[in-house]
Amino acid sequence: MRKKVIIDCDAGVDDALALILAFHSPEVEVQAITGVNGNVPLDFVFMNIQKVLSLIRPAFRPLIARGAAGPLKGPPVYAYSFHGEDGLGGADMVRKEGEEHWQTFSGRADELILEMAHQYPGELTLIAIGPLTNLALGLQKDPEGMKRLKEVVIMGGAVRTRGNITPFAEFNFFVDPLAAKIVLESGLPITLVSLDVTCQVFLTPTLMEEKVKPFGTPFSEFVIQATGYDSVNHRFRLGREGFHLHDPLAIGIVVNPDLVRKERLALCIETQEGEQYGKVSEIKEGPGIETCLGVNAEGFLELFLSRLG
Repeated sequence: MRKKVIIDCDAGVDDALALILAFHSPEVEVQAITGVNGNVPLDFVFMNIQKVLSLIRPAFRPLIARGAAGPLKGPPVYAYSFHGEDGLGGADMVRKEGEEHWQTFSGRADELILEMAHQYPGELTLIAIGPLTNLALGLQKDPEGMKRLKEVVIMGGAVRTRGNITPFAEFNFFVDPLAAKIVLESGLPITLVSLDVTCQVFLTPTLMEEKVKPFGTPFSEFVIQATGYDSVNHRFRLGREGFHLHDPLAIGIVVNPDLVRKERLALCIETQEGEQYGKVSEIKEGPGIETCLGVNAEGFLELFLSRLG
């Protein structure tokens, strides 16, 4: 049985790579994609979802919906330096007029999530690879409806490692820690794919030269452009020596749960402003969250690259 999934994303570069992996994986069936403010403003997020679907051209047209345009509390935070002004690293992509490889949902993202949870009780996996605002709104509106989800897989947080936007916090949780708190305390069946594992899976210049470039497909070309890979200097955008596959790993463990080692932990998140804003901490009591702390990095990279072609 193919796993029915909804992907809630903020449509940056690694979100796009995650969408490509999902649609190229016969193990999953993408029912819907919802957008949330995060890496870039919501208008860019929603346009990027359409651009990526125009690249993928899926046989089954998923529903798409606009979600929250800002966090539950506080001003938005964007990641232009990493994802570019457009969110896709300036990759040469267009949404072709007259070709819509999606169906536009008339309501909000949280409404679509709840509608589909009711439609497929106990069958639907929600993969959240952006800030958790849409999920929190769904929980505030209909907590019992959200509990009809089979599983919620979240890319977010830094449990036993450093953050990537501050020394303490991971970007998705930092953007909307109040939403993350609501979701983590909800009792939903959550698997957390944190920086503890996502920072272990990354593209390298060697992989780009030996694996990605030889494909010579629109997908491999997108990876090269979106990551800002420079084949002369063998560096990625901002002079980085590697490009982390944070969001694709969340898809990867839905495709193959055996890629990761998990521990069931009780976690809390800091919502008070200060240097530890958005920090995840382990606590003694609370809802158990399956937290990924180890990963078969080589196995995941093999999966990702095999589906890229």
